[in-house]
Amino acid sequence: MALKLRKVTASDSELAAGLKHDTLLGYYRQMLMIRRFEEKAGQLYGMGVIGGFCHLYIGQEAVVVGLQTACHAGDAVITTYRDHGQMLVCGMEPRAVMAELTGRRGGASKGKGGSMHMFSREKRFFGGHGIVGANVPLGTGVALGFKLRKEHNVCLTYFGDGAANQGQVYEAFNMAALALLPVIYVIENNQYAMGTSIKRASAQTKLYQRGLSFGIRGKQVDGMSVVAVHKAGADAVARARHGKGPMILEMMTYRYRGHSMSDPAKYRTREEVQNVRQTYDPIDRLGKVMLDVGATTEAALKEIDREIKVVVNDAAEFAQNSPEPDPAELYTDVFAAPQAA
Repeated sequence: MALKLRKVTASDSELAAGLKHDTLLGYYRQMLMIRRFEEKAGQLYGMGVIGGFCHLYIGQEAVVVGLQTACHAGDAVITTYRDHGQMLVCGMEPRAVMAELTGRRGGASKGKGGSMHMFSREKRFFGGHGIVGANVPLGTGVALGFKLRKEHNVCLTYFGDGAANQGQVYEAFNMAALALLPVIYVIENNQYAMGTSIKRASAQTKLYQRGLSFGIRGKQVDGMSVVAVHKAGADAVARARHGKGPMILEMMTYRYRGHSMSDPAKYRTREEVQNVRQTYDPIDRLGKVMLDVGATTEAALKEIDREIKVVVNDAAEFAQNSPEPDPAELYTDVFAAPQAA
């Protein structure tokens, strides 16, 4: 197939012109952290250190970095099983995330959640969820809680192009529209739901229009440009925070690896993947923009990469040396104790 990623009307350099150099460097560092972390996770999976399911975020880094940098402290995130990038950008420690991937006691969920089911109340990260589309009504409920408590926070609810066809997603849309809930539905359209092209799975491929019958505004965004994502995210979050209700952001993105580590991805050609890497890669694109506007140098970018590799290698070493959970942990965190009146 001929891949068509939507282009923004303004160039990356024009969008970046209003941003400080330190801001651009922050985007770059966060995206590169996700990339190197995921590469290491893939290595550990191949070595048998990580078991179970493992869905890598390589290629989609601009989506979460652009959106999360548009949020405020107190805003919430809920996502699916391709969740490592969201965890890292929410501020969860690389050591704790990697240790959870390996099922160790030092993990963010004490080794009991694994790749798909991590959680951090402190960071307002309400999970990876393994059931396709199940996080969408849950994220809508988080937004309802914000409104009932009169908290001026927003919930970013991530899901993919495959989940966009689930019935519970539309039930959530209806409720969010009725109550004008502060929720942003982020559809990460990476072109393939597992191994099926969106053209074969969806009668309506313009996913940002899926909320029109509910009166929910939608926008399609170049999800391979972190500055374009940030601008769209900032506008949507501000709108939701001021009581204007939900919005759908369809992020046109692409994953370089298979759906999961067990997926050989034979449903697409090597040439297609290579074309995206060479033409649209979000990290390379931002790096070129920063060089063009004088925000950095080649040497500085190499130093950032070196620093990040040190952090990632440390996380991998910590994860492998952390002990396994005590069997008694099976009986903890299985219910919520009632709060005193």
